[in-house]
Amino acid sequence: MNRRWVLAALVLAFAAPASARDEKPLLRWGGDKNGGAPYIFEAADGKLTGFEVEFAEYIARELGRTPRFVQNQWDNLPDLLKRGDIDVVLNGYEFTKERHDDTPSTVPYYVYSLRLIARQSEPDIFSWADLGRQNEPKRVGVLRGSASQRYLEGRFGNKVRIEGSETVTEMLDLVQAGQVDLTVQDAPAAAYYVTPERYPGLKVIDEPAGYGYYVLLTRPDDAELREKLNAAIRKAVSSGWLKQLYQKYGLWNPAQQRLSYLAGQPWPDAAAEFATDDAGYAPPDPPKLSGILDKLLTAAAYTILLAVASFPIAMVIGLVVAVGRVYGPWPVRALFTIYVEVLRGTPLLLQLFVIFYLPSQLSKIEGWEWMSALALNKWAAAIIGLALNYSANEAENYRAGLMAVPKGQMEAALALGFTKWAALRYVILPQAFRIVIPPVTNDFIALFKDTAVCSTVMIVELTGLYYAYKVYPNLVLELALAVGLLYLLMSYPTAVLARWFERRLALTKEGGRA
Repeated sequence: MNRRWVLAALVLAFAAPASARDEKPLLRWGGDKNGGAPYIFEAADGKLTGFEVEFAEYIARELGRTPRFVQNQWDNLPDLLKRGDIDVVLNGYEFTKERHDDTPSTVPYYVYSLRLIARQSEPDIFSWADLGRQNEPKRVGVLRGSASQRYLEGRFGNKVRIEGSETVTEMLDLVQAGQVDLTVQDAPAAAYYVTPERYPGLKVIDEPAGYGYYVLLTRPDDAELREKLNAAIRKAVSSGWLKQLYQKYGLWNPAQQRLSYLAGQPWPDAAAEFATDDAGYAPPDPPKLSGILDKLLTAAAYTILLAVASFPIAMVIGLVVAVGRVYGPWPVRALFTIYVEVLRGTPLLLQLFVIFYLPSQLSKIEGWEWMSALALNKWAAAIIGLALNYSANEAENYRAGLMAVPKGQMEAALALGFTKWAALRYVILPQAFRIVIPPVTNDFIALFKDTAVCSTVMIVELTGLYYAYKVYPNLVLELALAVGLLYLLMSYPTAVLARWFERRLALTKEGGRA
């Protein structure tokens, strides 16, 4: 019996290491499938596909590793890389010198260009040169923090109004619905989406502009991995495998022939020969905090405007709902209960998406074209979304205040000849308001911070501005501190005012001198 146990232990001791040795190490690559086709997207069977998915699988094979996709928001991927949660970033990241200094890049795997996209019926824009010639600046959509944004800022400045979103399809829907005038997207996305089958109402204008390079990002201390990645990319270029991949997705064009030249040059020295468009555009220097103070103050003003415009609406709706739930007939109580539970039970971000994006998306369905008439501009959508969401919270605050007033108050008022609604107005509500001042004030302060979600509907408030410029590593810390300080300066006076108001009401109630 003892011999059997010894033999079993020996088998396990040798088998386990052998199994471990057979397992390939992981290559964790970060991307954002929300960016959509043709980069990373889900096929009909639910599996990930796209040219970058296949490219990642090729890279992993060449390195003797197993690829593992890690999903995260696009503009957060470099932060995830520096934390050590992924090994490389592979998701249409453009080469810039400041980004390379922060997260060193590999040799390029694609030469991108920018395409100008508009509705088929666009009456004013026929070329890049036409942008900025109108009396009213055109609204041009981009992916937030992308090369498209930097290109428009560098070439056109304030001659266009730049609108940022997080996905290509959202922006294309907005252009097709007329909520945005034009959009600038990378050539792969334009080639895939702007077709008669997918977006028949859109067209590509003029020749490509703003050339640049897609690269993989790595950590500064991963020099060995970076060299292996470079070797794999160079092999893909020289063997023709990369050309076949791009032909499969309809992405091959003459600009990709430059990859062969770049593969044989020291990197990133070869990036100094950055291609320019006919206008002689070259990437601008990275901004400094002092250079965007005006934008920072404008974003702060937008934050205040959103909070101040939406909260009074939320208070009025909340009061009506609260009174209806406490004193209304049962159908009204049931309807308002559903209203509160739906709004409190779903995220504010989802509600904003439904209000702003859903009408334009539904308008693409045959027979639903009328939905485009319901499409709101970004300010109306943001204010309505915030107001509706917070109205549910205010309704619960007011309901708690109403129920805290003793029932004898209503009975006494009715006995004195008041009508029910007069008793509510002059007796019940004033007492309820005193009770709910603290929670209502807390909600108003919270609303300042929740305006951050409005960046998803293209309003560049404080958080939106931070995300737009966090792509510049030299600016991240200063900008984060500045944004945090502005939020504090906006919310703290409100808290001080609320405490003063509470004390004043307390003195009035006690009959003291306020």
